[in-house]
Amino acid sequence: MPPKRNWTDQRIENILGNLLRAGVLLSALVVLIGGVIYLLRHGHSPMDLHVFRGEPADLRGVRGIMRDTVALRGRGIIQLGLLLLIATPVARVAFSIFGFAEERDLTYVVFTLIVFSILLYSLTASP
Repeated sequence: MPPKRNWTDQRIENILGNLLRAGVLLSALVVLIGGVIYLLRHGHSPMDLHVFRGEPADLRGVRGIMRDTVALRGRGIIQLGLLLLIATPVARVAFSIFGFAEERDLTYVVFTLIVFSILLYSLTASP
């Protein structure tokens, strides 16, 4: 039986710091790739700044973003990078629940579950 690792505050902080760094770097890389693809395809198109055009409807939901990403469309890849950036702190909170549970700190588990629930509700609730 392998020895059980001790979950100390320092170890959890290191993992959380690495998780945040990796999430931000991955997000930046995905946005950069999407930006390069977008500029290669649309960089010479004339700009019309007289009329504001928001994001197309297909880029306002996860399903559409994934469809555009698979099709290697620059805007979809950029949106995926932004989703990854938003998901990074959510993943941090989710891992914190696990870390506090491993430390058997019920108070922090409960408070972190509340924060996680609020985050999920705010991300999924319709306007």
